[in-house]
Amino acid sequence: MLTILLHLLATALYLGLTTHFWRTRWRGAVRSQTQPQGALQGWARILLLVTLVLHGAALNQGIFADGAMRFGFSVSLSMMLWLAIAVYWIESLYTRMDGLQMLGFPLAAICTLLPLIWPSPHLQAHTDSLAFRAHFVMAMLAYSLFSLAAMHVLLMAAVERSLHKGRLLPLLSSLPPLLTMEALLFRLIYIAFFLLTLTVLSGVFFSEVLFGKPWSFDHKTVFGFISWLIFAALLLGRHLRGWRGKLAMRWTLAGFIALLLAYVGSHFVVEVILHRAAN
Repeated sequence: MLTILLHLLATALYLGLTTHFWRTRWRGAVRSQTQPQGALQGWARILLLVTLVLHGAALNQGIFADGAMRFGFSVSLSMMLWLAIAVYWIESLYTRMDGLQMLGFPLAAICTLLPLIWPSPHLQAHTDSLAFRAHFVMAMLAYSLFSLAAMHVLLMAAVERSLHKGRLLPLLSSLPPLLTMEALLFRLIYIAFFLLTLTVLSGVFFSEVLFGKPWSFDHKTVFGFISWLIFAALLLGRHLRGWRGKLAMRWTLAGFIALLLAYVGSHFVVEVILHRAAN
């Protein structure tokens, strides 16, 4: 009962914050830029912190409810959004990350409810291993940062499309310039790629310790490598050829989709469509 209450409270607060930002910052005419419309300020920042604490407590109850670790597609999505919003909260202290509220908060509200709708049947093994814990933490941080990057790309695409039409919508007018948004995007991608690289390397070299079997090519490994290769090519293209704009955005979304398929997609098929626990 406590777990259900925590999920519902966190969802309600995410939706309440979404409504607040929509009514006061995003709807209607453009406001003064002396206080950026999308910025987290005052009680909203505190309320978001409370929401993150409730969401984190709900995740803890769901994952470790019976003393073991249960982790499937619904919990992974919920944790990805929780970490993404937590990173947003921290980064917004130093950097303008305007606009991500209207994408991140509703998605976090939906993902917070998923473990209630589809409880995870997957009992995770090797959770006492330090190697597994390090691998798990790096993987989830990489996922969360790439989630932020994907949401950032969607905002950039909306701004670019609006500018090409010759009229910037009030909904997008408080966002930073595209060059500033692009710089922030690649900052997120560089950090996330470093974590993804560590995740892939730990999975390859410590497979027997992490998963109890030698390293082998399976769907998670294949899609994980595809994602790594896409982001490696993107960063190399950025460094050598100056890739930017639509090209960079497309590669970012392609890499993020491959990363989702590596774990979340495969577990969704196994757990929801096939109705059995994933390996």
